[in-house]
Amino acid sequence: MTLAGFICHRSKSAKIVRPVLVLSLLLGACGGTLDAGWDEPRGKLPVDARNPIVICNDGYSDNWQGEYAMLLANSGGPPLAGIIVTGNGNWPDVEENLAGWQQMVDEARQGGLKGIPDPVASEGAPLVQPSDGNIDATVPNQSEGARLILDAADRFSLPYRPLVVVTGATLTDVADAYLMDTSLPERVVVVSSLGTVTSDGAEMGVPNGELDQWADVIVAQKFRYVQVSAYYDQLTDVPSSLLPQLPVNAFTSWIQSKQSDVWDNQLAADQVGVAAVAIPEFVSSIDRVVQDGEESSDFPMLFNDPNGPAWLVTGVSGAVATARLWQMLLDPATFGSP
Repeated sequence: MTLAGFICHRSKSAKIVRPVLVLSLLLGACGGTLDAGWDEPRGKLPVDARNPIVICNDGYSDNWQGEYAMLLANSGGPPLAGIIVTGNGNWPDVEENLAGWQQMVDEARQGGLKGIPDPVASEGAPLVQPSDGNIDATVPNQSEGARLILDAADRFSLPYRPLVVVTGATLTDVADAYLMDTSLPERVVVVSSLGTVTSDGAEMGVPNGELDQWADVIVAQKFRYVQVSAYYDQLTDVPSSLLPQLPVNAFTSWIQSKQSDVWDNQLAADQVGVAAVAIPEFVSSIDRVVQDGEESSDFPMLFNDPNGPAWLVTGVSGAVATARLWQMLLDPATFGSP
C-alpha cells in the first residue's frame, strides 16, 4: 500500500490530533484531482486492477473465471476479497459446485498462489417482484452470498476505490445485498458476464440474466453496473498444443485436468467480467446504457443512452486475455518463486 493509501485507510480510525494538518493531508491524498492518477480509472470502465473483487459463479468447470481471478490476484491484478458459489441453471447442486471451487482454491494455494479465500456457498431463490413494482418492497433472501458482499464492502471498499462484484451467474445475491442495505451501491460496482447485444442496447438474458430477471432490474437500476455482453472463444485460452509448456505445480495440474471440461461455447466464457476489470486493453468498445423497466422477449432491456448510468461492453479482445493468462502462467513470480 502506498503512503497515500495508508493515510486514507488509517483516517477512518485514527485520532485527529491536529485537525487542520490532517485534513490537508487527507484532501491531498484522497481527493479527486490527483495528478498521479490515484483515483482515475485505467481503461474504459470506472474500475480497474486496483479495485478489490468478489467473484460469484455456480459451476467451476465450464469456464476459467476462477483461474483468471486467482492468477491476477498474484500478478498485479485485483485482490480477491471473496468467492461466492451458487446453484443455478446447468449447475443446480450447490454442494457439488462448492466442492469443485474448494478444490480449485486448495490447488491454487498448494501451487504457491497467495490471498485466495475459501469459497462460500449461497442458496437463495429468485427474487419476487412486488405487485406494485417497488424495488425496495422486495422481500430479501438474506443469503450467505449477500452477507459476504456486505462484509467485503465494509472491509475493503474506499470512497475512491469501491469493491467490485464480478458475476458469472445470477444477480440474485447482489440484489439481495442491496435489499439488506440500500446504501451498498455507494461502496460497490457490479460487473457481470451477462446477456447479449441488440441493435439499440442489450438484453439482460442468456447467459445468466435469465436466471433472476427481477434481480437484473434491481442491480441495473440501483448500482453502478457494467454489463459485459461481448465474448470470445475460450478454448483458445488453454489449447492442448500448449499444455506441455505449463510449469509444474498443483495449480497448473488442476488447469491441465480441467482443460477438456471447458465448454465449447463462447457464451460460457464468464472470465470476460474479470478480464474487463483487470486488463484495460481487453475492452475494445463500450456504450452507455440505461435500464428503465422495459422488457423485450421476456428479458429486461438496456437501452443506449449517452448519459446513461450503466456501461455496456460491446467488444473485447480474446487474444489480449489469452496473452495475459499465459504471461501469468509462465512467470515464476506468479507462484511465489524468485
